Amino acid sequence: MKLHELKPAEGAKHAPKRKGRGIGSGLGKTAGKGHKGQKARSGGGKGPYFEGGQTPLQRRMPKRGFTNARFKVDYTEVSLSVLDKFDSGTEITPELLKEKGLIKQIKNGGIKVLNNGEVTKAVVVKTNAISKSAQEKIEAAGGKVEVI
Repeated sequence: MKLHELKPAEGAKHAPKRKGRGIGSGLGKTAGKGHKGQKARSGGGKGPYFEGGQTPLQRRMPKRGFTNARFKVDYTEVSLSVLDKFDSGTEITPELLKEKGLIKQIKNGGIKVLNNGEVTKAVVVKTNAISKSAQEKIEAAGGKVEVI
């Protein structure tokens, strides 16, 4: 089978309904919408939450509770294997990671180093947060961790 031999399955493709194209089409004049009324108008009909004039469910429910979304701290996660790409003795900062293209963006909480992979070089890591196991691995390799 070649690319130019590909065809859609039988019955998968339908010609679109050509509305308002004369009486012979079967969908002329009112284009299948009947005479007048809300649904015959352009943009007519009610939305999916309309309940016939009854107060909709989303307005009947009480506004309650607390959401922490405004105060959420979001970290850009960095693996130990990423830190291992640097030479021994390098001071790794969030700005350096972004500059080298190893992370796309620095989120509102900053950088968090996670224990994914191994680190074999003694590097100095300046980060906003770090997992305990990741810190232990860095220090075991002769590196140093500084929380900024």
